[in-house]
Amino acid sequence: MTTGVAGSFPTGLGSNPGHPLPLGFVFRSRATKDEKAAVADKAQLTDSKQPRDPQAPKGRPTPKRNEAQSQRRSVANTSLTRKDAAKRQREERRSALERQRQALAGGDERYLPTRDKGPVRKFARDTIDARFNVAEFFLPMAVVILVLSVVRVGALQNIALLLWLVVIVLIVLDSILTGFRLRKRLAERFPDQNRKGAVAYALMRSLQMRRLRLPKPQVKRGERP
Repeated sequence: MTTGVAGSFPTGLGSNPGHPLPLGFVFRSRATKDEKAAVADKAQLTDSKQPRDPQAPKGRPTPKRNEAQSQRRSVANTSLTRKDAAKRQREERRSALERQRQALAGGDERYLPTRDKGPVRKFARDTIDARFNVAEFFLPMAVVILVLSVVRVGALQNIALLLWLVVIVLIVLDSILTGFRLRKRLAERFPDQNRKGAVAYALMRSLQMRRLRLPKPQVKRGERP
């Protein structure tokens, strides 16, 4: 204990000790503790407002719940789309082919192939289907001629060669006459529409037997379209 003026500090506090403690160190340590406590309180407040997603990587902001759910849903839809794309395309192709088959049988213009669509092509088909064409009998006549040519009889083989010549000439003449008449009627009926390829389309149809034509004939023999 020291003696002196009343109210004086004890020796350990009033006088300078042998190893004095810097005041700046005391205040700095207190400030550092206060800053750490403020940062911890702020972190706790932030974490309480926005809980961390366990799947979110560290060091990145935690996504909201609705955003995370939408991301997971989009990823799931993407994986399912790749698996179902081929199946969906096959189903669409199958349904389109079925509609086209029914249209070829019934003449529905909505689902016909592009080469058969339009009033010009329909008129050309009806014109061919309404008349007898020499070319449509080519296949059965070709079978008869082939049988005659196989038989080892000179007279029959000569008849077969003559029939080949007659059939070819008749088909050529009938096709020329049919094409000329059809072109004229198309020009009268559809003057402002595209008629390109319609005559060739009709002549190719005339080479087929009536029962094998697609689309199916919609007019009877002798019926004027």
